[in-house]
Amino acid sequence: MERLIFAEEHDQFRASAARFMAAEVAPHAERWRREGIVEREVYRKAGDAGLLCLWADPAHGGAGVADLRFDQIVIEENVRGGEPGFYLHLHSNLVAPYIAALGTPALQGRLMPRVVSGETILAIAMTEAGGGSDLRAIRTRAVREGDGWRLTGAKTYISNGILADAVVVAARTGERTLGLFVVDRGMAGFERGGKLGKMGLAAQDTAELFFNDVQVPGDNVLGDPEAGLPALMRFLATERLVAAIASIAAAQTALALTLDFAATRTAFGRPVGLFQHNRFRLAALRSRIDAAQAWIDQLVLLANAARLTPEDAAAAKLVASELEGEAADLGVQLHGGAGYMDEYRISRMYTDARISRIFAGSNEIMLEIIARGMGLDERGVP
Repeated sequence: MERLIFAEEHDQFRASAARFMAAEVAPHAERWRREGIVEREVYRKAGDAGLLCLWADPAHGGAGVADLRFDQIVIEENVRGGEPGFYLHLHSNLVAPYIAALGTPALQGRLMPRVVSGETILAIAMTEAGGGSDLRAIRTRAVREGDGWRLTGAKTYISNGILADAVVVAARTGERTLGLFVVDRGMAGFERGGKLGKMGLAAQDTAELFFNDVQVPGDNVLGDPEAGLPALMRFLATERLVAAIASIAAAQTALALTLDFAATRTAFGRPVGLFQHNRFRLAALRSRIDAAQAWIDQLVLLANAARLTPEDAAAAKLVASELEGEAADLGVQLHGGAGYMDEYRISRMYTDARISRIFAGSNEIMLEIIARGMGLDERGVP
């Protein structure tokens, strides 16, 4: 499907991003999956290549390009030709914007140049054991002490948990209020658990984080320490659109792999892709993926115009992640026994895809957001 949202400059940038993934990511991906973590150096190389935080202020080393299409291209090319466990979109599009928008000038000046260069790797810590997608259930607490804050609690399932040099931590500052705090590597009382084993995304390091009376200076507070929840809500729409971009790219990739395999794998004397049942399933999937792609492309343009709504972002994340799962599942089925072998990429894509319906808010939460946007909540129906 031709995608008209991209101009020549985007096409040139895509070619550059694809070359980077082929040269600096793909050759190392198998080893990273075995080791359960990517090399720190790949973030610095991505920074040198101009692939991190393109939107960032030139004063901090960024390109100052507030066009989500460029970030979309980086995400798509990483999914297609790099390694999905290389979480540069978490670094660039989910965490860094909190620092750039809410950080004090001192914090921005200290962190953002190193974030853009890839020398400082970022993570965000919201999830807690038993809390899941419910941010209001957060128990990690921050208590004001002098000019700073004392942070106590624990977080789990934190992506980039081992690699991260700076972590944005959501903590309770009052009975009904949350604050956002930046915890730096090496702060006394900040500890990490070991890498957590996962069913997919093997190259992506995930860990538990512990905050034992961590003294956080005042300059490390992001915005109003009692307005963390509205801030999270503000940024979550973009997070969910970014998740949708990655999921639909994975669906496209899974379908492409399956089409290639189905054209050569034979059963009863002909390629499996030529059986009517299989052809029709692939055709239906092609149609639905392309429809979702066109919609997500439109939402990227709306995000550029600051018109992305939480409901649209939730719907895109819901649809794209479900399609990713379907595409990977059908791919495994049509690969036959080969699809169950990890030497075939479709096997890894199948296990990678399962988390997409859970992170950035589970798909059940996405349905709640969409329904409430339709007026279908406890206040009554339209």
